[in-house]
Amino acid sequence: MGSAIRTRIVKIGNSQGIRIPKTLLEQSGIHTEVEIEVHNDRLIVRAAPKLRVGWDEAFAAMAEQQDDVLLDEANTTNWDESEWQW
Repeated sequence: MGSAIRTRIVKIGNSQGIRIPKTLLEQSGIHTEVEIEVHNDRLIVRAAPKLRVGWDEAFAAMAEQQDDVLLDEANTTNWDESEWQW
């Protein structure tokens, strides 16, 4: 672990927060969204995982292999056929 930096808790509207020095953010690789977790007497802040990373490539590969078909047959109801409008 690196050296600790002391900062103050500041009021932000009805909440409270801390200012994170730019150098710490650069070292951590955190740029946008974070996850915050409480563990005993510590707050753990980490970069939020990027959801759906690689999905575009996976879908393209499925299309190439013609594996992008529905697994179930589409079941419609009377409401779907009579009430639904596009």
